[in-house]
Amino acid sequence: MSARFSPIVSLRRFPNPYVLLTCSSLFWSGNMVVGRAVRGDVPPFALAFWRWAIAFLLTVPFALPHLPSQWPLLKRNWFATTVLGIIGVGCYNTFAYLALRHTTATNALLLNSFIPIATITLSWLLLRKTLRRVEGIGVLVSLFGVTIIIARGNAATLAGLTLNVGDLWMLLAVLAWALYTIGLHWRPEGIHPMLLLAALTLIGIVTLLPAYVLEIHNGAGIHVTPKALFAIAYVGVLPGFAGYVFYNRAVGEVGANKASLFIHLMPVFGTLLSAVFLDETPMPYHYAGIALIFSGIYLTTSRRLA
Repeated sequence: MSARFSPIVSLRRFPNPYVLLTCSSLFWSGNMVVGRAVRGDVPPFALAFWRWAIAFLLTVPFALPHLPSQWPLLKRNWFATTVLGIIGVGCYNTFAYLALRHTTATNALLLNSFIPIATITLSWLLLRKTLRRVEGIGVLVSLFGVTIIIARGNAATLAGLTLNVGDLWMLLAVLAWALYTIGLHWRPEGIHPMLLLAALTLIGIVTLLPAYVLEIHNGAGIHVTPKALFAIAYVGVLPGFAGYVFYNRAVGEVGANKASLFIHLMPVFGTLLSAVFLDETPMPYHYAGIALIFSGIYLTTSRRLA
């Protein structure tokens, strides 16, 4: 998305797409923590539905001015817009919330860290894009850093991990996000980014509505508490609205392969958020993993190594 746009904070103030990708990873790290924390108060389809309802309301004021002039273009590109909306908005986070009801945050983060590998593989299959050797090394170094953090520096921890139904949902989420990232290659050109985001979000909401209604019908309602309300507000404003605005813009600048690598920052931010909010002291393996992750990202994104 090369067009400029100005949501709450103008992205012209953040010309470096890697800053935007870092912010997205930070917001989404909090999304995983919050989704796990409120799984008993907010059912998965409810959390996903209201997340995107809030994001849609935040997007509409910036999208409406462009609707009259760009409606014909949006209508001509209905298929690509619909597919992106279903996969990126309707599927990924819903699958992740379903996963967090059945699996641990450790398993979810580990599986989520395979998004760059899935994206690179699909990018090669669908777009015939390949990585330079140094970029491939960077991806592996970064993934190794993620593994160290998840395993707490002990290989026996990985050996003890087992797959359950939640892990299968997380694998579907990984596939959905990889497809969404690749699919941005075919996003409609000429449509203002905020109008496109509003369209994707609306499609996602429509996709989620039947499942949300069925969830309510089965008696799985929201337990209205301050924690639940804060969680819904958080996932709507930051991971839902700002995270997608930043990520979509950055993918247009650096491509799917490099953008997806920043998913590896999520365990880093998870460690830092735990230290700040849960008073958990980082261990030496955290620092080792973080160093490897940043080294891998540097190898993959540095132009000096091109």
